[in-house]
Amino acid sequence: MSGRILSSCRSVRSLGEREVMSEPKSRLPLLEQREIEARIVGPLVRAFAEHLGREKTLEVVAGVIRELARESGSALAESLGESTLRAFAGSLDRGRENGALEIEMLEQTPERLSFNVTRCRYAEMYRALGLGELGASLSCQRDFALAQGFNPSIELTRTQTIMGGAPYCDFRFRLAGAGQPAPTPEPGPGAESPSVSDAGPSSAGP
Repeated sequence: MSGRILSSCRSVRSLGEREVMSEPKSRLPLLEQREIEARIVGPLVRAFAEHLGREKTLEVVAGVIRELARESGSALAESLGESTLRAFAGSLDRGRENGALEIEMLEQTPERLSFNVTRCRYAEMYRALGLGELGASLSCQRDFALAQGFNPSIELTRTQTIMGGAPYCDFRFRLAGAGQPAPTPEPGPGAESPSVSDAGPSSAGP
């Protein structure tokens, strides 16, 4: 039974991961893509959970999502021809297309990338579909594996997410050995998202 979960999730998610690398003219905005995936995977996960139990089902799903995200990160680095933190940051704008994410940039250097996500329409979408309890498994946990697949030296620290009920997500990327960044303030009201020209990242997550 667990093998069927893995096969079903891999089929849907792998289509999505390949689509990320397709030509811009033919691809859907990432938010729409994630919604299509959620409408298919969500009912499957719930059905399997009735037979295997919720904990075991989410464990299998989490493993599939992490593996796909790691593969996607590796493929992304290969397509860009570099695996620097700056290249990683510049590649993540896709996640905030059409206002899917609102970001407050805090720090961006060759060794560190720190920002808060102050609005996440991915979380809003999962909740609207009645899949709020699956959002973290289907989207948020991708971020760590994606960064590791892109460059094993990139470390992500995140203590909270909007999906988990926090007011904002705190993304802190750094290159291993760069030292810990200084504490950063919570986002103020009306924080603006940086423009695409700022090469500010979206979210590695959804």
